[in-house]
Amino acid sequence: MALEAKIRCQAIAFAREVVSSAAGMTLLELIIAIGILVILAGAALPLVHVTIQREREAELHRDLREIRNAIDHYKDDADKGLFRVAFETEGYPPDLDTLVKGIQMGSNVPGGQVTGIVRFLRRIPKDPMTGRPEWGQRAVRDAPDASSWGGKNVFDVYSLSQGTALNGTKYSDW
Repeated sequence: MALEAKIRCQAIAFAREVVSSAAGMTLLELIIAIGILVILAGAALPLVHVTIQREREAELHRDLREIRNAIDHYKDDADKGLFRVAFETEGYPPDLDTLVKGIQMGSNVPGGQVTGIVRFLRRIPKDPMTGRPEWGQRAVRDAPDASSWGGKNVFDVYSLSQGTALNGTKYSDW
């Protein structure tokens, strides 16, 4: 019994020494841990930057698609004769504000009379690259890569940003 009690006391004493020596970190251990954290944080910053840029590029793709779809729906409805269009517009909206303000429908269509104001966009989305709801516009008769607008109608839109995408193309070429 005495031997068991003695071994038990030694085990308890050893456990106390281990706990007391591992209770805190030395200054060297603390400096090494901070150094590792700084290196990891420094490596993560470029990844965060690329991720943010990739998200903005995806938003630009969505916004361009949304505006272009609205232009296409306007053109389709104009071709169906659901509303009157000016001759020089060739059935495309005269400007982007027309897509937001809407147009007055009032023509006979198969299946009944369609009347009322139809809006093609709730709002003009902000260009995520410039932060403004301003877009470059091209008319039907403009060159496909024109950087100035003919002013008669809106056939296409593009970003006014002069930046370069992650894939090496210019945002204005999208």
